[in-house]
Amino acid sequence: MNTEEPSLGMLLLSFGLLILASAYFSSSETGMMSLNRYRLKHLARNHHAGASRANKLLESPDKLIGVILIGNNFVNFLAAAIATSIAIQIFGEPEPLLTAIVLTFVVLIFAEVTPKTIAALYPEKVAYPSSLILILLLKVLYPLVWMVNVVSNALVRVLGFNSESDDSHQQLSAEELRTVVYESGERLPRLRKGMLLNILDLEHVTVNDILVPRNEILGIDIEDDIDEILSQIGSSQHTRMPIYKKDINNLMGILHLRSVGKLIRLKTVTKAAILEETDEPYYIPESTPLHIQLSKFQRKKLRMAVVVDEYGAIKGLVTLEDILEEIVGEFTTDLADSSKDFHAQPDGSFLIDGSASIRDINRILSWDLNNTGAKTLSGLLTEMLQSIPDSSVGIKLEGYYAETVQIQGNVIRTVKMWRVGKAEEDE
Repeated sequence: MNTEEPSLGMLLLSFGLLILASAYFSSSETGMMSLNRYRLKHLARNHHAGASRANKLLESPDKLIGVILIGNNFVNFLAAAIATSIAIQIFGEPEPLLTAIVLTFVVLIFAEVTPKTIAALYPEKVAYPSSLILILLLKVLYPLVWMVNVVSNALVRVLGFNSESDDSHQQLSAEELRTVVYESGERLPRLRKGMLLNILDLEHVTVNDILVPRNEILGIDIEDDIDEILSQIGSSQHTRMPIYKKDINNLMGILHLRSVGKLIRLKTVTKAAILEETDEPYYIPESTPLHIQLSKFQRKKLRMAVVVDEYGAIKGLVTLEDILEEIVGEFTTDLADSSKDFHAQPDGSFLIDGSASIRDINRILSWDLNNTGAKTLSGLLTEMLQSIPDSSVGIKLEGYYAETVQIQGNVIRTVKMWRVGKAEEDE
């Protein structure tokens, strides 16, 4: 009994449908693998249906790839068989090589390159809708997918690789997260982007980089006259002040000025009463990273710490506000703001206070002075000269030029400084 052969029209229609199915599997594979995993997880947490389906499929990538490749290879092989039948009906005895070349060209253009390019450009538009069919196919073909995965995973282990899914490569390091923030472009406002980058920088900055140096500490010498102490308290721009005896190294405590207000109301302002209101100083080493010190301030419910060097001598003070300003920028209303250290000149140079920290100079002027050694401009120049200059001298740094303007008390007080161009530097 003879069976009627399919018509040429039916064969062409079947071939076209198989090419479309192959294009679907190819685009689904590229789309699923091109999804931004962090955006995907964010959308899934917000109950986005397509993202939830895609995220569930990507939790088992071996099963996902298995069902896609099974479907893709099946339709491609079937399309090749139908293409042969079409060639026989049209040409009678077609050249196998010519048939293979034409079929490869059609599959490559319409079922591989074009759909994969579209999926790579618009992964979400392709992956989310296609996840519906992929989940259905995974349920129908699960026994076959399971068998293929068992064999392939065994082969992977024989070759010496771990077949278990490892998500550690998807976890971002601090530097990778920094790159993500940089690449966010206008999606993040400049202020928020700066705050995120500053938070990432906290672990690379120590309290030694931001402390108020010992010679700039505004404290109260308990040996002074009581009227002078009260005058100092009344004119203070700070809420907390260290109390010491003759020298800051003889620190007796930290006074919250709110406590003095209580003494004034009770009319019991004496040196002894002031000392009773002081809190025990909180000492920290100068090498403490800022992110650790921030958590310590939070845990201990404190706002000020006394920084000491390796010998236990007081080196300066650091406050919670100082660390927060490293994240959000300057927000203090203190009249003694750090901008006093920088004065722009008409010729493009700057008059800079010698006590200004190199970190502040780099941040405010967008310079890149070396701050791995000395922390202040005066210290940097003295370190380069290896002596304290007796008069004004010019100092050439890498990319910058500095002239000492004022030297007082064995310290460089004022420096005129500017950035030099490449040609001027070579000259």
